[in-house]
Amino acid sequence: MIQVTEASATAETLKRLSDEGVSIWLDDLSRRRIESGNLAELVENSNVVGVTTNPSIFQAAIGSGEGYEEQLADLAVRGVTVDEAVRMMTTADVRAAADILRPVYDATDGRDGRVSIEVDPRLAHNTGATIAEAKQLAWLVDRPNVMIKIPATEAGLPAITEVIGLGISVNVTLIFSLERYREVMDTYLAGLEKAVKKGLDLSTIHSVASFFVSRVDSEIDKRLTVLGTDEALALKGRAALANARLAYEAYEEVFASARWTALAGARANKQRPLWASTGVKDPAYKDTLYVDELVAPGTVNTMPEATLNATADHGVITGDTVTGGYAQARADLAAVETLGISYDEVVKQLEDEGVAKFEVAWQDLLNAVTKSLDSKGVETE
Repeated sequence: MIQVTEASATAETLKRLSDEGVSIWLDDLSRRRIESGNLAELVENSNVVGVTTNPSIFQAAIGSGEGYEEQLADLAVRGVTVDEAVRMMTTADVRAAADILRPVYDATDGRDGRVSIEVDPRLAHNTGATIAEAKQLAWLVDRPNVMIKIPATEAGLPAITEVIGLGISVNVTLIFSLERYREVMDTYLAGLEKAVKKGLDLSTIHSVASFFVSRVDSEIDKRLTVLGTDEALALKGRAALANARLAYEAYEEVFASARWTALAGARANKQRPLWASTGVKDPAYKDTLYVDELVAPGTVNTMPEATLNATADHGVITGDTVTGGYAQARADLAAVETLGISYDEVVKQLEDEGVAKFEVAWQDLLNAVTKSLDSKGVETE
């Protein structure tokens, strides 16, 4: 449900966050949000400069049917497949959102004003199909400020290089581990190097790397609770922030390298870290925890609207809360390992679960649209 509050309108805290170099993106999209003027209002009044979507977001939006009735009826008359119907609806929403955000895109030279749409999650382990889908989505949306989301699976990594090399901007998603994050940055640089060989203008290619936050705490906290010792319980709520801060340290290292310097000389853009999954899962934690504690220049924080409004209302922005915390971050993760909780096992599990959850959400969406088309007496197969 869309909730427009006084807090989201005042947005003084959100302005302070933006002034610290954090781009605020909204982690949600629906036809109703677009047509009601809510998205435009958030851009105008709440410092929102981008939008991210995922299969779960579209499943909630389109599954409700609200705002999609006319397009569903037209698609049913045409007798399209359910897969085509879903892509027509999702790309229509992304296209409309991209138009709303186009002034931001123009004002920031393409840095912000971005709207992300994800490749079919069922393709997460198929490199060739992911590349083909990314090209198709970029063509379907047909807006310069679209970003194609590609998951950071083993099969996704070479796809990222190829798609960037074609000059298509990419939002790399479902990153949980520091090792995988470094691989993602490497694939981005490799893609830029391909683009250079093709003679493409690197200044037009942008990318973000979506590093997931709250899910790390959810899984590690669960294991700490099972241990139940004072030492274990004292570490709850610290692993996700530690992981993200060390990711930023890795970002600083890679984008200060000689390899990057050569690309920067060709007008390339840094691949910014994007903090994803920033709504807290544990009600015991402050609802702005993953905003207040992850402030650093050159980052993006994509928030569900509840987190956006909470930040506007009572977020505490005190400057950079990332770069001074690397030693403590390493100590926190080491302490978790010492208790017998395997970091590598946790992040691998989270990646697998992340892909699986999006596959389920996508299938639920397909099922809901199938039902809608069937109700209009049109074959969907």
